[in-house]
Amino acid sequence: MDQIKKLIEESIEVKNKILSNEDILKKIDELTDTAVAALKNNHRIYFCGNGGSAADAQHIAAEFVGRFVPDRRALPAISLATDTSALTALGNDYGYNFVFSRQVEAYRAAGGAILGISTSGNSTNIIEAFRAARDLKMTTIGLTADVSDFLIDVPSRSTPPIQQVHICLYHYICGKVEERPAARAKRSAI
Repeated sequence: MDQIKKLIEESIEVKNKILSNEDILKKIDELTDTAVAALKNNHRIYFCGNGGSAADAQHIAAEFVGRFVPDRRALPAISLATDTSALTALGNDYGYNFVFSRQVEAYRAAGGAILGISTSGNSTNIIEAFRAARDLKMTTIGLTADVSDFLIDVPSRSTPPIQQVHICLYHYICGKVEERPAARAKRSAI
């Protein structure tokens, strides 16, 4: 019982730090507005991460393409962590540090946005993806990755509460995007 209580208390403590930090809350709204603007202008949002963060990148991309809550039109989002052929070929030929940046370069998504997830903030392949994105005039959004246009640095050094906050942020972003009139349009029959 003590262990689960400690885990939940740690999560609550980190979330309370964010709730009391107006700068972080403003950045979250700003990055959400940036994501909405990219989508409104028919640009894609790309997501990337490693390990559990790769699963999170897939999760949030699926929420955009499918839906979060209301039934609505599909939104253009891609997880760069899902193509195993590209990941293994790029890792083999160029090194793992470039598995996302080469994909960013290939898609040439000027005007779009990329959200990189790194619990540690030190994932070289996320940093390289952001460098490639900046060269293409894409907006970079970092969850604990310090080389981004928008940085949400979760105030913790413990992996579980950082990941728990990241999930809250994905859901907030999805919810805010879905509130926008363009996103609320019903999907058309195929």
